[in-house]
Amino acid sequence: MAILEKIRSRSLFLILVIGLALFAFVISGVFGKDSGTGKTTVGEVNGESISRQEFAYKVENASRRYGANATTVQVVNQVWNQEVRGIVLEQQYEDLGINIEKDQILEVVKANPAFAQDPTFQNEAGVFDEGKFIEFIADLKANNPAGYQQWQMQEDALINASKEQSYFNLIKAGVGATLKEGELAYHLESDKVDVKYVKIPYTAIADSTVNVSNSEIESYVKEHKNEFKQDASRDIRYVYFEESASEDDINEVKTELSKLLENSVVYNEATKSDETVAGFKTTTNVQDFVTRNSDIKYDSTYVTKKDLPAALADTLYNLPVGSVYGPYKDGNYFKITRKVANKEGGSVKASHILISYDGSQAQPKESRTKEEAKAKAEELLTKVKAKPDDFATLAKENSEDPGSANSGGTYDNIPEGQMVPQFNDYIFDNKIGSIGLVETDFGFHVIKIDDKYNVVQLATVAREIEPSEKTISNLYTETTKFEMAAVDGDFQEVAKASNYNVRPVNKIKALDENIPGIGNQRGMVQWAFNEETEVGDVKRFNTPNGYAIAQLTGKRKEGLATAKDASATVLPILRKQKKAAIIMKDNAGKSIDELAKTNNVNVTAAAGLSMKTPTISGAGREPKVVGVAMALSEGDTSNLIEGENGVFMVSVTKKEIAPSLENYATYSNTQKTLNRNRATIAAYNALKDAAEIEDERADIY
Repeated sequence: MAILEKIRSRSLFLILVIGLALFAFVISGVFGKDSGTGKTTVGEVNGESISRQEFAYKVENASRRYGANATTVQVVNQVWNQEVRGIVLEQQYEDLGINIEKDQILEVVKANPAFAQDPTFQNEAGVFDEGKFIEFIADLKANNPAGYQQWQMQEDALINASKEQSYFNLIKAGVGATLKEGELAYHLESDKVDVKYVKIPYTAIADSTVNVSNSEIESYVKEHKNEFKQDASRDIRYVYFEESASEDDINEVKTELSKLLENSVVYNEATKSDETVAGFKTTTNVQDFVTRNSDIKYDSTYVTKKDLPAALADTLYNLPVGSVYGPYKDGNYFKITRKVANKEGGSVKASHILISYDGSQAQPKESRTKEEAKAKAEELLTKVKAKPDDFATLAKENSEDPGSANSGGTYDNIPEGQMVPQFNDYIFDNKIGSIGLVETDFGFHVIKIDDKYNVVQLATVAREIEPSEKTISNLYTETTKFEMAAVDGDFQEVAKASNYNVRPVNKIKALDENIPGIGNQRGMVQWAFNEETEVGDVKRFNTPNGYAIAQLTGKRKEGLATAKDASATVLPILRKQKKAAIIMKDNAGKSIDELAKTNNVNVTAAAGLSMKTPTISGAGREPKVVGVAMALSEGDTSNLIEGENGVFMVSVTKKEIAPSLENYATYSNTQKTLNRNRATIAAYNALKDAAEIEDERADIY
């Protein structure tokens, strides 16, 4: 009722908003970039087009499967990846002559457990019957066209899966590992070395003392081109205007609730006279009063003190019956609360051990009769009565209630009426500490009453704190003024003059949809990538709770990253290299002890290092340092080593080369399995990288 009153009071405003929204929808449909693209394809893979219509159909079907768990772009990306994979692999099947003929389809079906184990297609001996399956498909074709169409799709999926398996099996068959590789794997794992080492961390030299020029970064990028390929991206900045309640709005809600506390006089049109309407403090029909005036429906549930908001629990729980508290703020609501009733022992904490039997509503762990279940329950009852403290252990070991067994059989805060009648009656009719046996449709329950709580029934009138029509109108005006000023002036300076927070977002990709701070803004991303949008352009976007005024601040083309864009990655690398050179120059010719002394670090020991897990205790992962140590003889000391986390010097204190084996087949087979497992992913990635792919998703979705 309260909500309906708000809608009526804002009817004119809502009509205007809806009208503008519909107008905007029509205009966007006429002039939106998607409507005029005329594209019939979503992209191409090695010259093979992906039909826009068929792609949209698959996206629609996938969206139905995922529901609200995935956004449109997430579904589009998944379907796209499936399409690319399918085309890339299908082209390989054609080149290699891999196919599944019609007479082979039955073999594929028989190999699929979903069909082979379906009783519909089995003979009396429980074996897959080809005749029954063919008859079933023929019946589908004749009498159920939709079902037959679904089968055809399933058949295609089975065929594709079988071809894919055949293709990757061919690849795996060509992948192996020699005995020599097995020997290497054995020694990488089994050879051990103990060292003492000195580490001079790179942090010993301040970053500010090491200069790296843009030209050095640029040179590094050119030397490592494959690592710095970038997609096209955009930079934006935006100011967010949130639709939130003003202080006046908050006070108005609080005042409205305060008025509801007391009786009021209203004019009755029917009787042509004034009438006194009872307020929340005096009304005799609390439920009706809450229903008429609250944004949250009436709840008659009895609650314990711990169920109430922590900050208000003491106050609300200890109210005298009939007393009212409020208005008070709770989250995004102002509320007034009246205590309706108290009830002693209205909520129970109880533990139980359930022993079920064949035919009961609960599944027993092992087959047993009702009589056997009762005997076992009585045995457990005796044990529990003798040692109540053992209840939790006995419940974990014996209870057949999957919902509570792991927690020692305990259910806390059980309201009256929640459990089946026999269970409910026992826990509410007996005292704390009582232990007994109860039979229900689920089996036999050994029950212990752990505790009882007093509960209260509260009635609450809640009003949501939301912006008024005036506040929304003022925000729209404020947003418009900023937008106009930002278009004509300097975005940053205009925002600064009004004390607005400017939020930058960099390296947005064409298929991104989330903008940090305002969530899903696919329209903003599309605008940023529109060919007609220039750096410096400004545009307003609606958000779920307000507006965002965005400005495009940068464009990046697909290709090699610039020094500026790569700086965040390259700068630490080059800085570390320069620090290593300085440390090595300053410490050339020193012994391990001299190195430790002059750099104020310790000589540290590390044992059992191997190349398979090249991690040094106290120093982190250092494969190069461990590799150098492995190459030294026992008693030898290395030169300075440029490591991952600092410059090292190591001295080998013990070296154990694992004894040779007669046969390395075990290690070779393990390596072969690893190689084959990697081959599937590596092969597809290589095919995808080599493919010529034209991707036009961002122009459509």
